[in-house]
Amino acid sequence: MPARTRRRDTPPPRTGGSEMEVLRGFLDYLRTSIAAKVDGAPEPQVRTSVVASGTNLLGLLNHLTQVERSLFLGEKVADWPSTFRAADDAGVADVVAGYREAVARANEALDTYADVDPKLRWALTHMIEETGRHAGHADILRELIDGTTGR
Repeated sequence: MPARTRRRDTPPPRTGGSEMEVLRGFLDYLRTSIAAKVDGAPEPQVRTSVVASGTNLLGLLNHLTQVERSLFLGEKVADWPSTFRAADDAGVADVVAGYREAVARANEALDTYADVDPKLRWALTHMIEETGRHAGHADILRELIDGTTGR
């Protein structure tokens, strides 16, 4: 069994009172959590599945990168199942950096909105759900890989 590394849990954010501040605050909290969960994970385990579905830690972050680009930057994705696999030549640092870059670009796009309309509300809520669900998967996968727990 891998040695356990316990990261300090980060509490949920205290956000401002507007809907935009609450939605973006929780989304950024989850984004930070999953990037930290993948950052520093060992190769090749980070791309090797330990579950029957084939899900792997690096693939989850690669997928979320594509969802960010699709929802907030308008980039088209032709093959969603393929987004769950990182390129063979992309290491952990590359995928984490790509995710953080997509998040930064998405945040720049979000900064152009003064308020939340129904379309943006749906996109933000979906991204919170998507990121939260995959962050939970990542928690389990990382603990199975090397015993690391916490956010």
